[in-house]
Amino acid sequence: MLERKQRKHGTEITFVLPADTPPGPVSVVGDFNDWQPGVHVLAPRKDGRRAVTVQLTGRGTHSFRYLAAGDHWFDDEHADSHDGANSRVHT
Repeated sequence: MLERKQRKHGTEITFVLPADTPPGPVSVVGDFNDWQPGVHVLAPRKDGRRAVTVQLTGRGTHSFRYLAAGDHWFDDEHADSHDGANSRVHT
């Protein structure tokens, strides 16, 4: 799931997943972090879900995927759109 907050210089996107699906560490990897795993790792929230917030500047479309333990890549079914293997978020 994606949560958004408009800010003066862009949009904050919070990437949210259930607490244990999939199990183990998960990071969001996309064009906004040069597709580098481990840069944006989801952390536990008080409500039990996991999340990480990324500041995206300007307007545009960004591609991303999630990377879980065991080299398990997966998409966000709640993304704004998909382009083949990637989820997309529009700012």
